Amino acid sequence: MQQHKEALKRTIGLWGLSANIINTVVGAGIFVIPAIVAASLGSASIFAYLFCGTLIVLVMLCFAEVGSKITHPGGAYAYIEQTFGKYAGFISAILFLISAIASDAAIANALADIIGSFFPFFQSTTIKILFFLMIFSGLAFINIKGAKEGVWFVTSITFMKIIPLFAIVFIGFKDIEISNLYWESVPSLKDLGEISLILFFAFQGAESGLSISGEVKNPHKTIPRAIFISVFGILIFYILIQTVAQGVLGSSLATFQENPLGELANFIFGPIGLTLITIGAGVSMFGTLSSEILGIPRILYSAAKDKVIPIEILSSVHKKYVTPYVAIIVYAAAGFLFASIGGFKQLAIISSAAILIIYLGVALAVIKLRRKEGSGSKPETFRIPGGYTVPILSVLIILYFLSNLTTNEMKTSAVFIAVLSLIYVVIKKLKK
Repeated sequence: MQQHKEALKRTIGLWGLSANIINTVVGAGIFVIPAIVAASLGSASIFAYLFCGTLIVLVMLCFAEVGSKITHPGGAYAYIEQTFGKYAGFISAILFLISAIASDAAIANALADIIGSFFPFFQSTTIKILFFLMIFSGLAFINIKGAKEGVWFVTSITFMKIIPLFAIVFIGFKDIEISNLYWESVPSLKDLGEISLILFFAFQGAESGLSISGEVKNPHKTIPRAIFISVFGILIFYILIQTVAQGVLGSSLATFQENPLGELANFIFGPIGLTLITIGAGVSMFGTLSSEILGIPRILYSAAKDKVIPIEILSSVHKKYVTPYVAIIVYAAAGFLFASIGGFKQLAIISSAAILIIYLGVALAVIKLRRKEGSGSKPETFRIPGGYTVPILSVLIILYFLSNLTTNEMKTSAVFIAVLSLIYVVIKKLKK
């Protein structure tokens, strides 16, 4: 396996990495997902969370094992590139970056829309563009100054956006009507599969949070522990939110598609609750952006350092702050550009399939690394118990998720990967 010289400082501990994963995952999705799931499954929504959560736990176990063995910057990209070579690394890096940029641009637009609902002048295109410039340049500046500063900021934002959600969960329990939680029927596997494909995206983001693994202290132990803390914590938290929302609002939950948790807060606390949870949604979106701009540029940096992306300047490290400042600036600039242009429907389709393909690559990496190691394993690395059971189950589950994509989504993803493959061949020939 290729060894990397340490170029970045290892300053991030267990709670900093855990907060970064939680902050990236708990984004805009949880503020709208409860109504979408309720519209499909009603009071049986809890099945979808348990089903989807189980799948995510299996996949994240694969991340934990590979992440304890491959610890330099890049997260999922690094795991795939080191295991399967530069072609797989090139495909995964580009898919990851396009997925993240399109997602960040959409979140930035949603954040501007929320602010615009309070301050109408924010609906002006010029004001929006200035706002995007301020957001992306400000977050880039914070993260250029150092990963430690970036993680401190991310941790602060994480607490700010989690507190109002905790308030809804714990205070809202007194308003639950048990009759609203009775299951009318047990959903079929087909129904679960279709809604889990949507719910799955509310659990996404741990792979982005792991992109700072090259700056984590004692990564062989810290990375698996941070994954367990964050993923299990998020699963329990999501189930509690859905239970309270369903128990309080009942069948009407499905009708509040735009801001279900805002309506829940309005029921529990009155109009001030609606205002506070809407502000909380804005803070959550901003927090997700802060985590993305902390983590994703490390993929760009790592791909350039590995010469998978043949732009050497992207692997530059700041002499004073020891951060991949060029990669951060380029990524933030791309996010600003996409947010300013708006409209990413096709990119959103590619993004949806891209993360699943990356997850598939990580699950397969566990199998390949196991076969390479044989029966032995370094004592300081994490190894999933049960032999090949978890990675094989993960592969089958991901393929099942991909089978729920529409025919057009599958075709679009295949064409896009084919184009990337052609670009890779051209680059390789030009190098020769």
